[in-house]
Amino acid sequence: MSRRTLIRLFLAACLAVLSFNLTSPALALGGTLPTLNQPAPEFTLPTNTGDGEISLSDYQGQWVVVYFYPQDFTSGCTLEARRFQQDLPKYLDRNVQILGISADDVDSHAEFCDSEGLKFPLLADTDGTVSKTYGSWLNFYSTRHSFIIDPEGQLRETFVNVRPAIHSQEVLARLDELQADS
Repeated sequence: MSRRTLIRLFLAACLAVLSFNLTSPALALGGTLPTLNQPAPEFTLPTNTGDGEISLSDYQGQWVVVYFYPQDFTSGCTLEARRFQQDLPKYLDRNVQILGISADDVDSHAEFCDSEGLKFPLLADTDGTVSKTYGSWLNFYSTRHSFIIDPEGQLRETFVNVRPAIHSQEVLARLDELQADS
């Protein structure tokens, strides 16, 4: 087993232990979560797509799901990404853009997208600046948090204690509720 694989497995195990003890948004690892029903923190990050950078404001007028995850190619992160990809047509039908963010670099994201057939952008937050702004940073990687942002740029939902196998379905269910109310 390569050193990189061992490090990824170790990080995934550490995250699993830390996430298991997370019981509420008030205990969110990595800082303070942004406030619901307020403008979502703006960001601009490089993307795997080769299009340079993506900003949250690029999606004004559209719903956005921003999900933070620890690392490309780890088991939980791969499962979560696969579920978002599997449900991508449902998101597109709801006028929703998915953006994944981790501390991995653009090259790692490109390799991950190619390997898993991901058709949504992954953004490289290599220094954790955006992850910190969203209360989703722990030492040197992003923690598994997700956010729903409405077409006006307002933060409408926060998810902590994310379970990769079912998270996409949870997000879709909440989107249905939020979109029905708007």
